[in-house]
Amino acid sequence: MVHKFEDLISIDNLLFAWQEFVKGKRSKKDVLVFSYNLMDNIFGLHHDLANHTYKYGGYQQFKVSDPKPRTIHKASVRDRLLHRAVYRILYPFFDKTFIADSFSCRNNKGTHKAINRFRDFAKKVSKNNTKQCWILKCDIKKFFASIDQDILINILEKHMQDKNTLNLLKEIIFSFKPCGLPLGNLTSQLFVNIYLNKFDQFVKHQLKTKHYIRYADDFAIFSQNKSELEIKVIVIQDFLQNKLKLNLHQDKIYIKTLVLGVDFLGWVNFFNHRVIRTKTKKRMWHKLLKSRKIETFSSYLGLLSHGNAEKIKAKIQSFIFGGICDRI
Repeated sequence: MVHKFEDLISIDNLLFAWQEFVKGKRSKKDVLVFSYNLMDNIFGLHHDLANHTYKYGGYQQFKVSDPKPRTIHKASVRDRLLHRAVYRILYPFFDKTFIADSFSCRNNKGTHKAINRFRDFAKKVSKNNTKQCWILKCDIKKFFASIDQDILINILEKHMQDKNTLNLLKEIIFSFKPCGLPLGNLTSQLFVNIYLNKFDQFVKHQLKTKHYIRYADDFAIFSQNKSELEIKVIVIQDFLQNKLKLNLHQDKIYIKTLVLGVDFLGWVNFFNHRVIRTKTKKRMWHKLLKSRKIETFSSYLGLLSHGNAEKIKAKIQSFIFGGICDRI
């Protein structure tokens, strides 16, 4: 596939990107201001891109705690519109290069499919619970902040020949200083998968790992042989450090069996069931008590339907019913 810069910056692509970007944001003050002179702003953005005079507008910084303290960097509406336009053109190509068992920030993937794949791999490796199944579970330390921008550019250059598109991507990537990628950018979601795809390919094809799952910076490898996993984690750490300048959380490297329960994506997984992690449960109750919106309750009931959580589901339903009664 040839990436044409002209397609990326076209008025049509910018308009389609706006339609996608504005969903759920129409009442935001900065979006209202931009939309007041929408066509002038879109033509202005197109003009700057076409004449190679586009400059990134910087970030607003704020803190969130969900579930742990994070710093979010919010770009201007103009820049976020560009992120969406870039994403629309580049995501379909790069998604085809990713392995099937990478589940984060991809169409038709997500956490629910990841934990179901986790269950399927556990059944396969354990021969339906007749063999010992060991699971290596790791995550990457300070993932977004640790991504090396020059390595990312080098990876992009191997996939793309269009210099104008590459220069635009460099403008976006190098806008964040001194290193890493901002959590708030849509393009960051794509860039981190492109960055870690190099690791995914190494694990699958050079380490010959058949049963491997990754969701963002969390990953798990399944084997009947514990020693094999102990060797692999050493090789993995070496690859991440030397090729991608990333490090594993040393206190979050586990090699466990399903008998003890393996924590993955908010659930503690056993062979024939999974239970929600205590931290996840506490965070959920905190949000429910704070929000009390029916949409929030429905969202969590949907989440809990993917595991063994009948007691907590009944408690939430009772809480909802009680709240409704209180308002009658």
